Amino acid sequence: MEGEVLIDIKASVLENFDKGAASGKHYSSKTLYPAFPAVVGTDGVGLTAEGKLVAFRKIRPPFGAFAEKVAAGFIIPVPDEIDAVRASAIPSAALTSLLPLKYSAKLEPGETVLVNGATGVSGRIAVQMAKMLGAGKVIATGRNPHSLSLLPRLGADVVIDLNQGDADLSMALCEAGGEKGIDVVVDFIWGHPAEVLIGTFIPEQVGFATRRIRYLQIGEKAGSPISLPASALRTSGLELMGIGKLSFAQVQEELAQIWRWIADGKLYMEIVEVPLANIAEAWQRNDLEGKRLVIVP
Repeated sequence: MEGEVLIDIKASVLENFDKGAASGKHYSSKTLYPAFPAVVGTDGVGLTAEGKLVAFRKIRPPFGAFAEKVAAGFIIPVPDEIDAVRASAIPSAALTSLLPLKYSAKLEPGETVLVNGATGVSGRIAVQMAKMLGAGKVIATGRNPHSLSLLPRLGADVVIDLNQGDADLSMALCEAGGEKGIDVVVDFIWGHPAEVLIGTFIPEQVGFATRRIRYLQIGEKAGSPISLPASALRTSGLELMGIGKLSFAQVQEELAQIWRWIADGKLYMEIVEVPLANIAEAWQRNDLEGKRLVIVP
């Protein structure tokens, strides 16, 4: 169709979003897949007819990114020094934390950031991103022991295991925040861990809020609904927010910065490459905590 570019696909990420959308569990499912059969996959990186490496989006249903070729309605040039696999795997995860930290929470240098669910792919990147944006302290929580052990190398100053009782977890969170407390939360898991965390913000004394806690809700791996007591909002200083309203120009500007970080080797991500011929096996894998799965030719 007019406006579309034929792309020879070199890499496309397979993540939980793709599985959720294909199963009908994500709110975008009907838009992405109005009918089946369909080729799954929403974006990726590949070569144009001229041999230029580009990232692509706006794929016309029922044609998706887990294929050999695709007609894309939107492309972004990839810098020459960045390979297709990294160009496919890292930018979306980096934007997921960079944009809300910078534009919604407006993180200030020296502030304390807590990444709730830091053992996943995006959580690991968020730890790195908070440090690069000037956070004075980064607190990271998670359940996977191996991934937790890696977080100090990525910039986490304090690591908290969520595999403990609520009382012990609350105490650990309060101690990690210290006298100053937590300024920004980046939450990738929500659910009960969020309830425990928010409970630590409820003041014990009557009075007006003495600080701001900007709480960025991004993921819901531990569950979508939570119980939120009124006392958690009244005088705690807690402000709940999402990624926020952003312009295309802002996204383009931050993507350019992410390209520079990738080229300079400043963003670490564990990537597992799987051939397109093994897509069925890759779809069933659940052993990739903290690792990004990329489908390649």
